[in-house]
Parts: sequence; C-alpha cells; structure tokens
Amino acid sequence: MRKLILALTCSLVLAHPTAILSQVQSPAANGVKPVSHGGKIETKYDGFTYETVLRLKKMKVTCDGIKDKFKDACVSVEISLHCPGTQLNYVKQVKMQIFFENKDWVRLHPPDQRDLSVVIDSETLRLGRMQVASATPGSWDTKVETLETTIPYAAFKKIALSQSVQMQVGSSVFELREKNRLALKDLDSRVIN
Repeated sequence: MRKLILALTCSLVLAHPTAILSQVQSPAANGVKPVSHGGKIETKYDGFTYETVLRLKKMKVTCDGIKDKFKDACVSVEISLHCPGTQLNYVKQVKMQIFFENKDWVRLHPPDQRDLSVVIDSETLRLGRMQVASATPGSWDTKVETLETTIPYAAFKKIALSQSVQMQVGSSVFELREKNRLALKDLDSRVIN
C-alpha cells in the first residue's frame, strides 16, 4: 500500500511540474505580500530546451514619466533566469536585454561601443560585449535597438541586491530606478536558495 501511494505521488509530481512550480513561486501561497514595482514576472517551463525560465518582461528605465517624455532616447530592460529542468534552486544562466528607442538611426551603438559595465554601490562589474538581438524600425518617429548578453548569476545577484545600479553601454549611461531594483530583487527572490 505504501509503495502504491509513493508511486502515485511521484507520477503526479512528474506529470504536473508547472503546477508545482507555480505553487512554490506564488507569493500569496507563501504568505508574503507581493512587492509593488510595476514589472511583470512570468515563469514558464520550456519543454524543448528542458528548462524553467523566470522572466522580468520589458520594463522601462527611462522615459517612464511626464518629465522624461522629451528625452531623445528611452531605455528598457528585460532579464530572464534560465534554470535547468523543473527546479528553481539553480540558475544556469542569466540573459539580459537592453532596449534603446531613439529618434534616429545615428544613435545606434557601433560594434566597438557595446561593452556593458555596471556600477553597483561602489563596485564596477565589466560584463563583456553585448550582441545585437534586433534593430527594428519601431514606429514612425522612433527606432529600436535591442542589445543582449549572458551574464553569470553571481553578477545578477549582486545587481539585484544592491542599493544603486548604474549601467553603461558604450556612451549610453543610465541608472536603474527604485522600482527597477525592486523588480530585480523580486525576480531573484523567486529562486530558491
């Protein structure tokens, strides 16, 4: 009888891994009040790559309020944590995308101006050269350039837990706002350590 119950429990766990993941990650299930940062975080299991992806969807960093509407360029970020299998306690890699929306094509980053540096509190992290994910026309008056890179989870964790974050890609410098840092911290809190 005990073996039968164990076999049924194991088959349920293997048959419904996404249902279990959603129970583990849900802040309401843990009795924790969700953080209000305005970002959208999703968790999906990808059966083709056999990994669970925690993703902070595209979130504006600049041009988010009335005072930023008259800037020439707007910056947004999207970050995804890739965990092998259906577990959430080991992150294999972190992918970061930075979106630059400009008024003209002149402001695109040339290949030698794509190095990513991040200053957190008093430490500088040099995270390598970003690659072009896409450069699309955007709308009538804007052009969108998407740069992406893969960074170590340890570097992401430092960024998520820091008090101030300033990023630089070539000559473009921007600072993450409090709501951006809260969203990164929320994303990191969903990894079980």
